[in-house]
Amino acid sequence: MYARSTTFQGRPVNIDAGIAFVNAEAGPMLDEIEGCRGLSMLVDRETGLCVATSSWDDEEAMRASDERLRPLRDRGRDILGGSMQVDEWEIAVMHRTHHGECCRVSWVQGDLDTMMETFRVAILPQLEQTPGFCSASLLVDRSTGLGCATTAWETRAAMEASRSSADDMRRRAASDAGGEIVDVHEFDLAYAHLHVPEMA
Repeated sequence: MYARSTTFQGRPVNIDAGIAFVNAEAGPMLDEIEGCRGLSMLVDRETGLCVATSSWDDEEAMRASDERLRPLRDRGRDILGGSMQVDEWEIAVMHRTHHGECCRVSWVQGDLDTMMETFRVAILPQLEQTPGFCSASLLVDRSTGLGCATTAWETRAAMEASRSSADDMRRRAASDAGGEIVDVHEFDLAYAHLHVPEMA
């Protein structure tokens, strides 16, 4: 399965308008496109950073949707009032017990096969023992060697309490993969309608 993420560096005052747009227009439109498995939206109300991610049955369905969805992305950028970056990914791991209210996203560069193995064998079991954990996914871009790991948490307090152990797990993943941590960011989960099957 595949995913397309659109990262908006918007204005904090426009976040609610962006969420309303996703609820009223973007989400329902994606639900009607063949091969789409839904949409999620992460927001940081303090910085205005937002990430909207759609999931797809296969690469062909994702690519076929691009032309149709481009005006929708442009409208989202105009509403949020900032810049936009689009990335395409292969979904390597998806494990969910239930949806949470906030997420931590880590971007790690390195050997992706090793990163996927570390994520499945070492990190997922540890996450499952962490209070407040809801779900974890790993997206990979084989053309750039970039991995994007997202963990969801029941509450902001649970996510904050997990920071120290998350730092250790992230460093291990980067070390095992012979790479580096590119960025880490925490978000509120504003829209959660992804229907990706278990892929652990």
